[in-house]
Amino acid sequence: MTERTILGLSGNVKKPSRTASLVEAIVFAAAERIGASRHTIELVSAAPVLFKALRADQLDAQGREIIDAVEVADILVVGSPVYRASYTGALKHLFDLVDYRALTGKRVILAATGGTPLHGLMTEHQLRPLFGFFNALTLPTAIYATEADFTGYDISNPAVHERIERAVSELAQVLSTTDQTAATRVPGHRPALVAASA
Repeated sequence: MTERTILGLSGNVKKPSRTASLVEAIVFAAAERIGASRHTIELVSAAPVLFKALRADQLDAQGREIIDAVEVADILVVGSPVYRASYTGALKHLFDLVDYRALTGKRVILAATGGTPLHGLMTEHQLRPLFGFFNALTLPTAIYATEADFTGYDISNPAVHERIERAVSELAQVLSTTDQTAATRVPGHRPALVAASA
């Protein structure tokens, strides 16, 4: 089996960034746990390239490379600072350029950072529906962190690390179940639907 790839997408529009640090920490933990290759794209660098195009057919080679990386990754870790109760426009524009069929079934870990705990549900109200449109599989545990959870730009709150570990464990469990199902599937055989017993 070929090595899985994990791509981190950080919606930060400035650098240094606590969001980028959070996304990178999740990507690193997930790659270590499941033995995958990893890469992270920060929108502070990618957005100027992507904003040259308003549609996918207008992308230049550099922009197409960014979108291709999103579309072919096996697993995405997507994070954004909370801007006006949502994710950044730069991150939205990136996903406007992604083919609507490309993320079907893709595993996604959601993350966000904000100035106060009051914005903690942005991942549920904004990010999760976005990936629902793409028919991607978002993991149950999302990771949210505030400025108080960092020392400088490093995560210092153990509770945030615990949520990262929980999300990574969920990812490993989902992938293990998928691998077992694929290994036992008989070619050409369509499994029957079995009603769950009460």
